[in-house]
Amino acid sequence: MYLNKALIIGNLTRDPELKALPSGIQVASISVATNRVWKDQNGAKQESTDYHNVVVFGRQAETAAQYLKKGSSVLVEGRMQTRSWDGQDGKKQYRTEVVADRIQFGNRPGDGASSSSGGAAGSKPSYGNSASSAPAKAASKSEDTDSFPSVDYPEEEINPEDIPF
Repeated sequence: MYLNKALIIGNLTRDPELKALPSGIQVASISVATNRVWKDQNGAKQESTDYHNVVVFGRQAETAAQYLKKGSSVLVEGRMQTRSWDGQDGKKQYRTEVVADRIQFGNRPGDGASSSSGGAAGSKPSYGNSASSAPAKAASKSEDTDSFPSVDYPEEEINPEDIPF
């Protein structure tokens, strides 16, 4: 059995780029940053940022381009795909990207509904606003934050020996 599944939670590094294929299908291209924090052998806190290229097709592409902007929190679920083409200099070019099956929007930047950790991936989002239900974003802000409360994540790494089971 084989599995090609990608699940990314992070923040957009730029505004979505919306284009149309010759067939008329809309395609949005976004870039998502994710952070990873860990302690090295000396106990010093280390942090790295990864950047992921994501493509979204159809109605979700239109919705993403309409509602997302640089800094927006997003959850992307999809599959990894590598494309290749011949470059202008004759060299073979490659690009690996996530082809999104589903996108969920997080809190809007500046909402104040989530705590900020700084860094490229920024705030820790609370998810529940699906791209397919984006027009429902017109609901009141208090209703939105009551339905999907923000989660306070611990700043420190959890030691597996401290878990009681």
